[in-house]
Amino acid sequence: MSFSVSLPPQTPKPVIDPPPPSSSWLRLFALLRRFLRAKTVRKRPKQSSLAGRSASRRGIDDKGHVDRRGTTETEDGSATLQRAVKRIHFGSMEERWAAAAEIERLAREDTRAKKLMAELGVVQSLVAMVGVDGDCARRGAIRALIELANGNHMNKALMVEAGIFQTLPSSKDAVDEQTRHEFAELLLSLSSLKSAHLLPPLESSRIIPFALSALESSGSGHETKESCLGALHNLSAALENASKLASNGVAEALLTAASASKDLAEKALAALANLAVTSPGKRALEDSPMVPESLIEVLTWEDQPRCQETSAHILMILAYQSAAQRSKMARSGIVPVLLEVALLGSTLAQKRALKMLQWFKDERQTKMGLHSGPQVGRAPMGSPVRYREAREGRKMMQGLVKESLHKNMEMITRRASGAPGSPSGLKTLAISTSSKSLPGSFE
Repeated sequence: MSFSVSLPPQTPKPVIDPPPPSSSWLRLFALLRRFLRAKTVRKRPKQSSLAGRSASRRGIDDKGHVDRRGTTETEDGSATLQRAVKRIHFGSMEERWAAAAEIERLAREDTRAKKLMAELGVVQSLVAMVGVDGDCARRGAIRALIELANGNHMNKALMVEAGIFQTLPSSKDAVDEQTRHEFAELLLSLSSLKSAHLLPPLESSRIIPFALSALESSGSGHETKESCLGALHNLSAALENASKLASNGVAEALLTAASASKDLAEKALAALANLAVTSPGKRALEDSPMVPESLIEVLTWEDQPRCQETSAHILMILAYQSAAQRSKMARSGIVPVLLEVALLGSTLAQKRALKMLQWFKDERQTKMGLHSGPQVGRAPMGSPVRYREAREGRKMMQGLVKESLHKNMEMITRRASGAPGSPSGLKTLAISTSSKSLPGSFE
């Protein structure tokens, strides 16, 4: 006999799935693992034999000592990077300041870490820190952004896309000189973007107000002004940017900077040359009270040949097909300065000075031709009256020339024959001049 025991059905326990990790953190750890593996492979020494490879795998050197310095450095670097990325995203303000300093150091030491941090969204967080009030937070974030932008086109584009130019201080913002200098250095780095379309419109950004306030402020240092002038020169290389810069008062600031310091004049004049080829830039230079005196003054700088060449180029642009500008330059005394440059300047400066001198010479000859001789009324070109006057003038001149020749011949003949009872004219002339022409003679 068989007995069957039926057990009550057991209810299976529900399986609780763990919460899915965040995709951003998964991506973060994957990138950090790839970065760690790449650094380990790069630091591992190459061994030719199997024993050498096994020893290097165990971290044993030639003397049998265990060496774990490379592994420790890699683990420390990856841990530091992981901690800095975590703090820059989710830490407090003090932790974010410390993380910005770590990011600056890592970006300076390792280019692969610089690229990895851009993929982890560090650039956007640093740009957000720049907009926070407080010079300490700003300076730490700006220094980290400068290191991330150094030699990395993608990081520069990410900064522009994140709105870094909207965080630039204007003339109304009270910032210290160190913060202004770091902003100028970052602006210089970002202005060198090869693709001009990546830059925001100049009229909607704070680039022009910041550059003008830095150039006009007496508290700005030499390096700050130099960085701003370099940024304006890079921006003015694009034709549309040059027109916008000229329309917003940049030309006057560049002229002032060029006249104030010879050390800043080269970059300021280079930016002015880019502005002068546009209609707004040429109009701004023509209306400036500093033109052409300040540019003529630069022509006298014999120890600055590049400045002489650029100043001559700008003056040529202004003088070309403009009689009013040439007259203004002539009244300012440009002709003697151009003669000096044509004799003592560099090859390019001499060429440009000679070209301008030719323009002034042709214009002077034209004026002399128009106003030479009496003019009674004017007749239209091609009229019979004008032809008749020209023919009569030629006949009158020919008659005057013949009469003058005839009188000269009569005088020569009379002197040669001499008057009766008097010595010959030629003999008299010889006697009167021989005693004065001979050396050592006495009267």
